[in-house]
Amino acid sequence: MFNVKIRRPHPTDIPQLNEFFNIVITDTFNKEGIGDLLDDLQDELETKKKYLQSDLDSNGEKRYFLIALYEEQIIGTIGFGLASELIKKLTNNAFDQLVEVGTVLVHPKFQGIGVGNKLLQAIMTRLKSEGIKEFCLDCGYNCAQKIWKKKFGQPDYYIKDYWGIGQDHMIWGNKNT
Repeated sequence: MFNVKIRRPHPTDIPQLNEFFNIVITDTFNKEGIGDLLDDLQDELETKKKYLQSDLDSNGEKRYFLIALYEEQIIGTIGFGLASELIKKLTNNAFDQLVEVGTVLVHPKFQGIGVGNKLLQAIMTRLKSEGIKEFCLDCGYNCAQKIWKKKFGQPDYYIKDYWGIGQDHMIWGNKNT
């Protein structure tokens, strides 16, 4: 694989990260056939920006991000933080004490070549270093659900048609081994 650098974000990365979020999330919505759901797309963008700001404001204590760069271009992100309200609600608080791995995004031009795997390995290493042995993650995107099923097996929670007909939501709880 080409030379991908993984590091923590800096405040100076915010403009590039906001543009990255816009590119990847818009592309994902379009690929999922939901590109016309502009309010949902905007909500997703705002959530990612809020998570990033929480990381920067708390120096990684409340949310923790990593970014992947290729030739100084941001090509991927991953993070973890407290389980989302959606995960808590859909699992009846079964995972409320776990951290959630999320915001796993890879630029469309760099998908399918291992960037996501490299980010996932880096975040798992970080979780281990903090003594975190269990985590959860969720996904409402069909394309990403296929990837998570390959990595983590069948989801612990499967909510059929949660986002609309054919738009299911899945939640996994996993050990960090």
